[in-house]
Amino acid sequence: MNHHLEKSDAGYRVYLYIFYICGFIMAASLIFGVYITMIEWMENGTYVMGEAIQNTFIPFENFSRVSTWIFFSTIIGWYCVSRIGWRRTAGNKIIGMRMALLQLMLLGFAIITLYEVLYNFTVLNAAITAGMINGNVPNIDMLSIAYPDSDRPWNLVFATKVFLAAFIISAHAFYLSTKPRKSLEDPQE
Repeated sequence: MNHHLEKSDAGYRVYLYIFYICGFIMAASLIFGVYITMIEWMENGTYVMGEAIQNTFIPFENFSRVSTWIFFSTIIGWYCVSRIGWRRTAGNKIIGMRMALLQLMLLGFAIITLYEVLYNFTVLNAAITAGMINGNVPNIDMLSIAYPDSDRPWNLVFATKVFLAAFIISAHAFYLSTKPRKSLEDPQE
């Protein structure tokens, strides 16, 4: 029989340690991204959001981009949190108006991030197609769009990955918020 994850379960520690690893990856990526972007800003007076981490490979050339590590670690980290943190939201801790507002907020985030995924992916696809029609195969990892601020464009692949991760997390959180609440007294489903 499937039961809710308890602190005494062996799986709890696995999820907790994986969460810590994901947290480290996210923090290290953030520090690296901010550092590289600040250098680019100081040298050029401009930057492309996400371009540095989209074009940096870890742990060696052509293995995996920093943006892919961020994408992976946010989704896996969120899943670990949802497994080990269920007691904080179980039972009657979040009810009534608070739960309704939380669900509406999560649904709103899911809708907005889905739109952003579709928008960025469509623009990325259009930029690739336009380049190929002109006889050039563009470097997909360098394509950017001057949106929402023309002085601070976004790398399209980075934006697509970030908003896809945000969509998956917010949609999963909305799904979890609409499921029947777990009981704190009875750990069995």
